[in-house]
Amino acid sequence: MKIAKNSKLVLIGDSITDGGRARPVGEGGGGALGAIYPSKVHGLLGAVYPEYKIRVVNMGCGGNTVRDLQARWQTDVLDLQPDWLGVMIGINDVWRQFDRPLQREIHVPLPEYRATLEKLVQTTRPRLQGLVLLSPYLIEPNRREPMRRMMDEYGAAVRELAAKYDAIFVDVQAEFDRLLQHLHPMSIAWDRVHPDVVGETLIARAFLRAVDFEF
Repeated sequence: MKIAKNSKLVLIGDSITDGGRARPVGEGGGGALGAIYPSKVHGLLGAVYPEYKIRVVNMGCGGNTVRDLQARWQTDVLDLQPDWLGVMIGINDVWRQFDRPLQREIHVPLPEYRATLEKLVQTTRPRLQGLVLLSPYLIEPNRREPMRRMMDEYGAAVRELAAKYDAIFVDVQAEFDRLLQHLHPMSIAWDRVHPDVVGETLIARAFLRAVDFEF
C-alpha cells in the first residue's frame, strides 16, 4: 500500500466528507470521524492493516466550496501536518449555481475554482508524502443534464491538476456511473448528492483502491 506505516491521513472537503464529524478536529472513536466515507476508510485501514497504525483525521465541513477551503486551509490542513491528504471539493461550487441561481455572489465559476484549488495544491504538495484529489460528482446518469454537464467540467479540472502536481486522481463520478448501470439515482441519494451507505462505501473503496489497498 502506498500509505506508509504511522502516517497521518487528513481528509478535507464538504458535507460528503463531513458526515457530522467532531469539532474542531474529527479524529478518534465514538463517531468522531462522522458517518460517511472517512469513517469507512478508517475502519478498513484499521481492520486490514492494523500494523500500519494510520491516523485518519476528518476535516470536512458541510456546505463548503473551494473558497471556504482556502479560508481554513492553514488551520485545517497545514497546521495538522498530514503525511497524506485527500481532497474532495466542488459539489457546492456547482450546485449553488443551480439551486440558488440569483445569488451570484456565492457562485464559484470554473476559472476561479480551478485557480483556487491549484493554489492550494501547489503550495501544499511539497509538504506531503502523497496527495489524493477526488472528483466532485452528481448521481445522475444523463450526462447532458445541465448540472451533470457542469460537474463533469469541474471534475476534468481536478483530473488536470492531479496530473500536473503528481497527485492521485480518483474519478468518483465514474464510480457512480458504474453503479447507475444497475440502480436508480434516488435509491442512492434522494438529492443526487448525499449518498446512502452504498454510495459512501463506493467512495471509500475508490479512495483505498487508488492508494493500492488490498482488499
